[in-house]
Amino acid sequence: MPGLDEAAEALAPTAWRTLAARTRDLGFDMPSEPRTGALLRSLAAAKPGGRLLELGTGTGLATACLLDGMDARSELVTVDIDPQVQALAREVLDHDPRVTFVLEDGGAFLRRQPPASFDLVFADAMPGKYEDLDAALVLVRPGGFWIGDDMLPQPNWPEGHEHRVGDLIETFRGRPGWAVTEMAWASGLILATRKAT
Repeated sequence: MPGLDEAAEALAPTAWRTLAARTRDLGFDMPSEPRTGALLRSLAAAKPGGRLLELGTGTGLATACLLDGMDARSELVTVDIDPQVQALAREVLDHDPRVTFVLEDGGAFLRRQPPASFDLVFADAMPGKYEDLDAALVLVRPGGFWIGDDMLPQPNWPEGHEHRVGDLIETFRGRPGWAVTEMAWASGLILATRKAT
């Protein structure tokens, strides 16, 4: 019987498998995991005609999964500051008219957006998670999702990062107006849903 990662990878879109191989060749050490992608695909499917935001395109693994879950009327904006890794995502996914790639600091991007302008925000970078969290959360519409990954210890964490993770988890535990689930899934996830008022 295959493990959870193998099962999730088997169900991943073709673009994900292409990007995973190219990501390994590039030596990028912060890729999204197959199980994270599986959850993102399901959450994207729950927002027909939705507007989605990814903070931290990376090489496009999570981008491919979000696109796979989205319907034809949905749109995805994905932001990264690193042109080299985002170039791989653009090469494989830029043909899809539902995705817009933005090469910019995530915090600067967040601060320019109007409130309640996204149905889903996936924070896969420091901006929107450890920096400018409030700016990211204000963008989520009622009933919308904020997802953060890498909540479980990772080999590429800088020294002392576990304290930032602990502080972030505590911030969500005490945050009114949100239904929050902490998940020991993939790299460790927080799924927060903005409650309707």
